[in-house]
Amino acid sequence: MRAGRGTKVLAEEAARPYSATSRYGSLPSMDVLDLSRWQFGITTVYHFLFVPLTIGLSIIVAGLQTAWHRTKKPEYLRLTKFWGRLFLINFAMGVVTGIVQEFQFGMNWSAYSRFVGDVFGAPLAMEGLMAFFLESTFLGLWIFGWDKLPPRLHLATIWLAAIGTNISAYFILAANSWMQHPVGYRINHGRAELTDIWAVLTNSTTLVTFPHVIFGAFLTAAAFVLGISAWFLLKKRDTALFRTSARLAMVVAFVSAVGVSFSGHWQAQIMTEQQPMKMAAAEALWEDESSAGFSLFAVGDVENGRNHINLQIPYGLSLLSTNTLDGKVAGINDIQARYQELYGPGDYRPVVGLAYWSFRLMIGFGALSALLAAAGLWLSRRGRLPAGRWAYRLAIAGIGLPFLANSLGWIFTEMGRQPWTVFGIMRTAAAVSPTADVPSVAITLVGFTLVYAVLAVIEVRLLLKFIRIGPHEQAEPEASVPALSY
Repeated sequence: MRAGRGTKVLAEEAARPYSATSRYGSLPSMDVLDLSRWQFGITTVYHFLFVPLTIGLSIIVAGLQTAWHRTKKPEYLRLTKFWGRLFLINFAMGVVTGIVQEFQFGMNWSAYSRFVGDVFGAPLAMEGLMAFFLESTFLGLWIFGWDKLPPRLHLATIWLAAIGTNISAYFILAANSWMQHPVGYRINHGRAELTDIWAVLTNSTTLVTFPHVIFGAFLTAAAFVLGISAWFLLKKRDTALFRTSARLAMVVAFVSAVGVSFSGHWQAQIMTEQQPMKMAAAEALWEDESSAGFSLFAVGDVENGRNHINLQIPYGLSLLSTNTLDGKVAGINDIQARYQELYGPGDYRPVVGLAYWSFRLMIGFGALSALLAAAGLWLSRRGRLPAGRWAYRLAIAGIGLPFLANSLGWIFTEMGRQPWTVFGIMRTAAAVSPTADVPSVAITLVGFTLVYAVLAVIEVRLLLKFIRIGPHEQAEPEASVPALSY
């Protein structure tokens, strides 16, 4: 049976090996399921704090080194090495936290791994063998090659590392997008088997998710650079140097915010087509509706499927979802009825309140970042610097906005897909390891959370230490690596 047949037969065949009479045993208790979801959610959100900053900083550092290579202006070299140090700290922490996720597939989600390993493993293997090898190898050459490689070749190493970082993101997003919209597979003896790797890599969900994530990563890195530059400007340290850095960050942030908006619009349209329940939950839309408004604030009754209060922008949701003012958008109650016919009895609604508010806050925090960048560009035009200290303090506080937007975006993406692990094929309750027990999952949940808390303290302390040190006073072309001891 091949993919693409959106029928009840496909869902039943895919789910049968993981039913209550599964050959892997009966379904685990909800306690184990909930603990496993909490554990994976915490590790994923924590890991993704480092990922967008790494992606964005890699390009910014490469751009600054390119500017130094072309102009030979020492300030660009100083900025390259300063931001390069912070990039390396963040990169190392991202690698450490990401490894834990791979172990969880075997420990907590072995039923899922058995079912989708043939498909899900392919893009992840390509990421490890191609993209991660590319970024780690050339990053090593960049670190140790400052006084050993010709300048042009050394510049190429940071660009190849940055490109590898972005390619790595593409493969990982391809794997995740397959969970959102499975393509290029068939069900054989209760397992999903890969039939078309090209279909997986060119999944329509991947093609809209990748630019959205990359623009979000650039926005995150730009806010980080802007906030730290604002701290130096507030302290009146290296004012000319960090004005250049701040202006660069504001331009990147504003352009990225525009990119996030457009790519998010395309992503919403794909989501409406492929996962209408997620979009309906994001808008607390209970019944099918034409010319639907975009909800700004709603108070609803989830049990009875209706809203008591709903402040809206007229026609906004139809425009977002269909590109027309009178487009029809499916509602939660109607989708629930259709899904019960298609997939059998069950509750196919996500946690509506969580989907609704995570979607709104994601947009809100991203919009605030764009507003800060636009205001900063205006205040710093024609060589000026803001006179008030409030502007610098806002920029410093603004560092956290894209991190919040990214985290909320992923929470919405993953929680809005529930109750599915692989949409339309495998339910989350059937994906957890059948041999998992409450004590072991609870112990590892607490253990990982504590370890990550310690790592967070280490990360922040390292960043603050080298931020306070600041850029080296005099950086020569043959200067040593921008290592942590520099």
